Amino acid sequence: MSRAGRVADAFRAVFGTACAGVWSAPGRVNLIGEHTDYNGGSVLPLALPHRTWAAAAPRADGLLRLHSARFPGELVQLAVAELAPGAVRGWAAYPAGVAWALRRAGYGTGGADVHVETDVPLGAGLSSSAALEVAVALALTGLAGRAFPAGYAARLQLARLTRDAEHAFTGMPCGIMDQAAALCCTTGHVLHLGTRDLALRQVPFDPAAHGLRLLVVDTRVVHALRDGAYAARRAGCEAGARALGVRLLCDLTPSQLDWGLWELAPPLRPLLRHVLTEEERVARVVSRLEAGDPRAVGESLTAGHASLRDDFAVSCAELDLAVSVACRAGALGARMTGGGFGGSAVVLAEETDAAGVAREVGAAFAAAGHRPPRVFAVEPADGARRDR
Repeated sequence: MSRAGRVADAFRAVFGTACAGVWSAPGRVNLIGEHTDYNGGSVLPLALPHRTWAAAAPRADGLLRLHSARFPGELVQLAVAELAPGAVRGWAAYPAGVAWALRRAGYGTGGADVHVETDVPLGAGLSSSAALEVAVALALTGLAGRAFPAGYAARLQLARLTRDAEHAFTGMPCGIMDQAAALCCTTGHVLHLGTRDLALRQVPFDPAAHGLRLLVVDTRVVHALRDGAYAARRAGCEAGARALGVRLLCDLTPSQLDWGLWELAPPLRPLLRHVLTEEERVARVVSRLEAGDPRAVGESLTAGHASLRDDFAVSCAELDLAVSVACRAGALGARMTGGGFGGSAVVLAEETDAAGVAREVGAAFAAAGHRPPRVFAVEPADGARRDR
């Protein structure tokens, strides 16, 4: 039986009736372009094969009943008309925020029973929250009679709504990359997304076809981006933009970096340096992928990690160890991925070296007394879809 079939069966077991459909959305790993999305820059994510599924059926009484396989004994019941920021806590704030945002935007969503399951690693910086938001958004709009969004314009509109829901309901001031990746990524490609104007294109990236492996190293250090550190970095970038007389830091060109550093107060200079040099790295990686030379992107990945570690200061000891050991073990390049403060690293390695790289990273974690990391290979997968 397919995973969607098992999720549909679980829905029946919880709610005592059949679901109207099953929708799913993937997690993502960002190849490069970190902390640029809320600065108007470019990002380069790919969808993971790991997904979140939402089985749903409509209700006529205006109630939203939410159930997660992670919390089998908990059934959250909310009145859709009474949803408001701050009123819902825990995991249910993500789907509740989506219902609230869709209702405000006039999508005609009403009451529903929703059961969710996921195999996206939680707290690993792989966008489990956006996968949940997008899967639920597709379920609720589908129940309201909306066709699955076929074009990028409609999908990006849904990405905006789910991002706004996360801002309002969880207090997480994220950019739009995660939701856009969940909705717009395709198999065999990375998504080149310009976050200022939301221009996007698919860039071919097929590691296996080139004898490569893209490894994700989940350090199992659970990142907590809502604890204020992420928001502080974003606030610093916004303050730097105001001081330089621009709306967003990426309104500046890399050639203006030296001028900007001179103009800014010392605490803000490293933030600007990371954002503008990361924008250059994204462009370099896109150019090399389009030229059919994925091996050449490794150097940019490792340079990006150094910038995130030293200038943006969002790495941690486990991420630094994973990157340094992977590179010493023969990887072509490695970097932390996601918001930071824990989570995962991404490693590009030759297929023949990948197993050895994974072993060396595991041994280094054991020697340092860290929890064993979870290391797995990924290929760019499809974005959100209706499964049943």
